[in-house]
Amino acid sequence: MRKLNRETVIAEALALLDEVGLDRISTRLLAKRLGVEQPSLYWHFPKKDALLAEMAQAAMAPHALAPLPMIGDNWYDWFLENTRSFRRTLLIRRDGARLHAGTYPGEADTQRIIHKIAFLVSCGLSEQHAKIAMLAASHFTVGSVLEEQAASAITSSATAHPQIDYEAAFEEGLMLILDGLAVRERRG
Repeated sequence: MRKLNRETVIAEALALLDEVGLDRISTRLLAKRLGVEQPSLYWHFPKKDALLAEMAQAAMAPHALAPLPMIGDNWYDWFLENTRSFRRTLLIRRDGARLHAGTYPGEADTQRIIHKIAFLVSCGLSEQHAKIAMLAASHFTVGSVLEEQAASAITSSATAHPQIDYEAAFEEGLMLILDGLAVRERRG
């Protein structure tokens, strides 16, 4: 029997996600893919939810490794790129937004979020507006990608609906969030 480690299980689970989608992910299919018996997966992940949480964290690695903002950076430009990076990362994986939705940040991610909010505050945004803007952009991004990924999964009825340029729609929505934040901050 093959010896497993957590990283191998997560990597293979993400590859399986890309092949079959979130609805069809199962420990049975994953065990078969790994060439092991299903109970051997429980050594690393006692429940499927634990595996899905680890998969979500691993799937977000490209965004989590993006550089943090530095003093002197333009907050507006940084916010745009940070949100775009989040979107790009969600789109890497099939059902990436669904996998991510409802997860909670780990300790390292929480520290990154705190740093990002502190950066926005250092640029003159109120702490409340910085927090709400980060949350709104996050929810908007996940929702946008959920819709985009759902539309691409439904190929038969996609021709019945007008084609949407999801990237352009995302960019316009993101600009509305940021422009609204900028106006609100100027008003105090």
